[in-house]
Amino acid sequence: MKVVVKLGTSTLTAGAARLSPPRLVELARQMAALRSEGHELILVTSGAMAAGREALDFPQLPKDLPAKQMLAAVGQPRLMALYQQLFALYGLTVSQLLLTRADLADRRRYLNSRNTLTALLAHGVLPIVNENDTVATEEIRVGDNDNLSALVANLVDADLLVLLTDQPGLFTADPRLDPAAQLVTDVSTPDIPDSLWRAAGGSPTGLGTGGMVTKLQAADLARRSGAAVVIARGGDTNILSRVVSGEGVGTRFHPVATAVESRKRYILAGGRAAGGITVDSGAARALRHGGSLLAVGVAGVDDAFDRGDTVRVAEPGGREIARGIVNYPAADLLKIRGHRSDEIESLLGYNYGDEVIHRNDLVLL
Repeated sequence: MKVVVKLGTSTLTAGAARLSPPRLVELARQMAALRSEGHELILVTSGAMAAGREALDFPQLPKDLPAKQMLAAVGQPRLMALYQQLFALYGLTVSQLLLTRADLADRRRYLNSRNTLTALLAHGVLPIVNENDTVATEEIRVGDNDNLSALVANLVDADLLVLLTDQPGLFTADPRLDPAAQLVTDVSTPDIPDSLWRAAGGSPTGLGTGGMVTKLQAADLARRSGAAVVIARGGDTNILSRVVSGEGVGTRFHPVATAVESRKRYILAGGRAAGGITVDSGAARALRHGGSLLAVGVAGVDDAFDRGDTVRVAEPGGREIARGIVNYPAADLLKIRGHRSDEIESLLGYNYGDEVIHRNDLVLL
């Protein structure tokens, strides 16, 4: 099983102001045990700013962004050094990947990141992923590593995403304010119920502020990428092995998409489309019936885009009907539009394939 484990700061500190070495040792032991059982693991970790606060003896987290970035810059190498020492106790080699949403929204960087992670797993290395706080201003906000972990799960086609926190799971209400609140153990509906979104984010002093609502967002993304998701308390005994074995702990979200659909979810989650293609009515019908987009069906090309970009696909009249990853840059597509696939090489001098957008890289809207 391929498992992505996300550790939040509250889990790494065991609720204190500093990183908790006993907690880290215990979590490393559990992950090493899973590795010895044959599971592939990727760790997505928070804690860089907490490590920086500890090193610089900051009494509390500053509010201004440059100070947060400074703490992350100081804390990241300290955090990695600690992980390296702890996992070495169990004979595991670790690696560091610093990512942002932009890395995973860009198709080339997405593929490069995927290839790197695949190679690390193939060689028995434990990848440790964190957001690149020191350069990506928009990434420094509560819960971003939750969403990053879901994107990583999508990236590697993970079977399971485990979000460890300081709560035993998701409740129907804040249990500290509502004694009737119940732990939600299982979510299998295609859409997460509105009542759970309200429970996750309804109170500024409650369960969902910054923390639980972003875990719901991450769970929603990951399960639509084909992964099961479990939110559980990181301090519980042998929590990782219990979750991986399928024991009924925490809140489990069942996947609602297949691995093939996972690639298409990337297209929708990848950010703003780089440009647009207008197709003729025949091509629009073919796309709706599961076909690929061929050059002969391309009627128009809007904006500049490169090979590998995500582009809009519109039918005659301009209504967007799909998005997909294009195999030809805009300049080349202008030369081959309206032509048969067997004419592409003679027109361009090379051929990237018969399809302008392959059906596996296209999502109908």
